Amino acid sequence: MALSYNKFRSWAADIGGAANLASDTIKLALSNTQPVNTNTVLANITQITAANGYSSGGSACTGVTYTQTAGTATLAATAPTFTASGGTIGPFQYIVAYDSTVSGGPLIGWWDRGSPLTLQDTDTYTPSLASGLFTLA
Repeated sequence: MALSYNKFRSWAADIGGAANLASDTIKLALSNTQPVNTNTVLANITQITAANGYSSGGSACTGVTYTQTAGTATLAATAPTFTASGGTIGPFQYIVAYDSTVSGGPLIGWWDRGSPLTLQDTDTYTPSLASGLFTLA
């Protein structure tokens, strides 16, 4: 299932600011409450309960790269795999990206799976971020 990306308004302003995306830790958090584009920091997001393999604040992406070429900026990363252990994770429908290095955890964007998902014990889920976290042209 293709995920649909939605940008937070605040991120457009933050991108040119203090965030050093090439070296910051970008994390994905899980929620079953739809974010709104006026949310600004992780505390604005209602995360699922931290349990059974899901930690509050989510998990870090790997291989994060930030490039700018001919006026187009791209933030790409490999999404973490969420694994249920000792019980279920979820349900969750939204995957929220944020910068965990910057104070408050400024939000980057979110994806809507289209329907809630509950991971059963030992199930895994890796969000498909084929087009990266974002591209600004």
